[in-house]
Amino acid sequence: MFCFSGFSQDKPQVKLGGALRFNYNYSDWKEGHKKRGGDFGFDLFRLNVDAAYKGVFLNGEYRFYPSSSGGGMLKTGYVGYRFDEHQQIQLGLTGVPFGIKPYTSNSYFFNINYYLGLEDDADMGVKYLYQNTHWSATLAFFKNADELDFGSDSEISPNRYGYDVAGRNKEVNQANAQVVYRWGGLWKSQIGASGEFGGLYNLDTEKMGTHAAWGVHYVLDYGHWNLKAQYTGYRMKPRNAAEESREVVAMGAYGSTYLVAAKADTYSAALAYTFPVNKGFLDTVTLYNDFSMMHKRISGFKDSYQNITGCLLGMGPVYTYVDCALGKNQAWLGGDWNTAFAQGTDSKQWHTRLNVNIGYYF
Repeated sequence: MFCFSGFSQDKPQVKLGGALRFNYNYSDWKEGHKKRGGDFGFDLFRLNVDAAYKGVFLNGEYRFYPSSSGGGMLKTGYVGYRFDEHQQIQLGLTGVPFGIKPYTSNSYFFNINYYLGLEDDADMGVKYLYQNTHWSATLAFFKNADELDFGSDSEISPNRYGYDVAGRNKEVNQANAQVVYRWGGLWKSQIGASGEFGGLYNLDTEKMGTHAAWGVHYVLDYGHWNLKAQYTGYRMKPRNAAEESREVVAMGAYGSTYLVAAKADTYSAALAYTFPVNKGFLDTVTLYNDFSMMHKRISGFKDSYQNITGCLLGMGPVYTYVDCALGKNQAWLGGDWNTAFAQGTDSKQWHTRLNVNIGYYF
């Protein structure tokens, strides 16, 4: 049964956790990597806290990345109240209810929706959740993305975990709704629909544009198999200054920004199989392939693709992702950072990144 557990603690409860991760990557478009065989270094240190008392609870996750990736940042942080085992409300920097939860992909790289701000994102607002055996429904209102500077004309800082609209536009007054239905015994399925609509306030023109997104998804679990599929569409209509293009919008995270097409549809499919090993130090091996593409709805813009083939090794508290990531017109998988998710290029070349991420979770 899907429900919210522990909704009426009589004594204060606090749980601390976190992770330390290291990363190796070899990128075929970087000449330095070719000469020295890639790089291996620090990826992440994170701290998690969960606390609860008499129905009131707190959840927070703070992440420390290298300064080149944005440094320290709050991924999520909210307080909430459980009305009963089926209902709760959250206030603060809470996850946006959109698409498959917690995410569609199995790999270290997520899927293309993440890089467009439509997966594993959190914004500042209030969210109501309901769950029973088969149904879950979520309604939310977000005043804005996580704000680090409260000036009248301040652009958002890109030092954040989830991608948000950046530059001279800001996300404001966003409403979200999601409904999911689950069924099945041996074959466990879920189908869901998500939608969001909000404003895009332009700092130059002081006019309000709009942004909207919608999606449907399906998840199947059968034995050791898992299949996840999702379609998403989005449209952004900024009210930029006359000299600024309205066909692209800046988005920022991990300490930097890039451009994305203002209109696109995305398609994602992820298939995984988990082998229970339970021998020696190795507990499980999960093999997977995650594919996603971005079909840009603007004339002359070239579509973006990524495909991740890899495995996850479970060894007690240690989890290791071994990924071969292929990308075309993907900012993180190629040399075109600023416009890969926008205009793109005519090149038919796919770029490759071999990535190994090792993490100890506690």
